Formats: sequence, C-alpha cells, structure tokens
Amino acid sequence: MNAAIAPPPQDVVEADVARALAEDVGRGDVTAMLLPDHEDIAYLLCKEPAVVCGRPWFDACHRVLDPEVAIDWRVSEGDRVEAGTVLATLAGHARALVTGERTSLNFMQTLSGTATITATYVDAVRGTRTRILDTRKTIPGLRVAQKYAVRTGGGSNHRMGLFDAVMLKENHVRAAGSLTAAIRAARAQQPSLPLIVEVETLAQLEEALTEGCERILIDDFDAETRREAVRIAAGRIPLEVSGGVDLPGLRAIAEDGVDCISIGALTKHVQAIDLSMKLGPPPAG
Repeated sequence: MNAAIAPPPQDVVEADVARALAEDVGRGDVTAMLLPDHEDIAYLLCKEPAVVCGRPWFDACHRVLDPEVAIDWRVSEGDRVEAGTVLATLAGHARALVTGERTSLNFMQTLSGTATITATYVDAVRGTRTRILDTRKTIPGLRVAQKYAVRTGGGSNHRMGLFDAVMLKENHVRAAGSLTAAIRAARAQQPSLPLIVEVETLAQLEEALTEGCERILIDDFDAETRREAVRIAAGRIPLEVSGGVDLPGLRAIAEDGVDCISIGALTKHVQAIDLSMKLGPPPAG
C-alpha cells in the first residue's frame, strides 16, 4: 500500500464488510455448500486499465470468512495497471473463497472505479496549481471508503460531512441578511472549524476576502469573471470552482489560476472496473 495514503481505520473497513456480507450471505451461502470444502487457490484479474483501490476491504471480506486465507498481492494500492493484470492470488477453503467472491469484488470494482476516474481528472490539471476535490455526493454508507479512493487516485478530500467544516451558501446569506453577517455569525458559533464561503458575485468575493475564511467557492462564474476573481483574490484566500465542470473544460479552468475544483462525478457517477475472481491458478504470463 502507498505509504502516503493512510487507509481508513480498520473498524470502519470491518463495519462496511459486515454490512455487505450480511446482505449477500444472509442465513448462509446455499450454493457454496454444494462444493467440497477442500483447500483451493484463486486469482483476481483486472480486465481493463485501472488504478487499484480497495485492498483493505477485499482482504477483510475473505478473512472474515476464512481467517487462515493467504492473500498474495502482486500490486500495491494506487498502482496503475493494464488490462489482463493478475492483481492477487488467494489460497484457502474453497467454500469461503466462493462466498466472498462477489462482496470482495464489489468493493474492489467500486473503489478502483473511483480512484481511476479521479486519476483521470488529476492528470488533466497536472502542471497547474489546481487540486481536484471530491464532494459529499457519495454512495450512502460508503463515504469514508470513496473518499479514501479519491485520495488513492491523487485527489483531495473536501469536508467529510456536515460536522467538520462550516460552508455558507445562498440560503445562509439570505437568512443572515448579508454575506458579512453570515460569516460573522459562523465565526461566533464555530470558531474552531474551517469556514468555506460560496460567493455569487465579485462584490461578495470582496466581502469574503475582507472578512476572511479558509476557502472561497466561486460558483457558476463565467470564464471572464472567474479570471477576474483570481486577479482580485491574488492568492490571499484559496478559490474553489464547483458546479457544471466536466472533463473537457477542466484544463481551461485550472489554467485560469484557481486553487481547487470540486467534482461530484468522482463519487456520484460510479463506473465500476471490470474485475473477476476465478478458482484455479492464474493464466501463464
């Protein structure tokens, strides 16, 4: 595993796996019971180019079912692999290998998909100052896992939830009467939390710069206004672009000099990586 990317706490991984196995195995795998429960081997195959992600969940799935299973990974977490790469081999009880197959693959295919698309966006802005951020648009119950996958793909995490940062948007400004009032109220109530402020005009940008915050979100600015916002901010407070961003237009936004671009599609539009796990030895070569 890439030492630079800290894995989630083991109890989080195990809780994810417990839920997933409960919904799949239920009262027991009635099909696996047809197999003789002798020692067997299996291999995990990646069928398309991908960034590998999900090893902690894959391992946990199989070790819950067979604590003695031996898993030999041939790649590291975060590696970029080509189609046809054997990612790992396993040795353990045949029934447990078959029972854990689908759940372990579900984690690997989903998280590798998130890491792979993140890497595509990160590659698109390489050489600029811009970081790619995720959002809270995640699969319910898998936020920690998906945000880990974003980091594995080279992206950065936005706030984890509604508890670890204050984010002021138009509804908060409307309720407070002005952006300045909303910022001051947020600072008074949550002085220790990061403050992110969304602005809709250059005038609001000036307000946010004057009052201060950790990041300013310039939402739905056209290219000319965005470049003017970068000029006005002059690096004093990081600027984030969000909303309506797609891959073809990503580079141009980054080259305008913004600090961050948040992309909901990293975790919302999941395109799973094609993986398979088969009993028997891996193919030669």
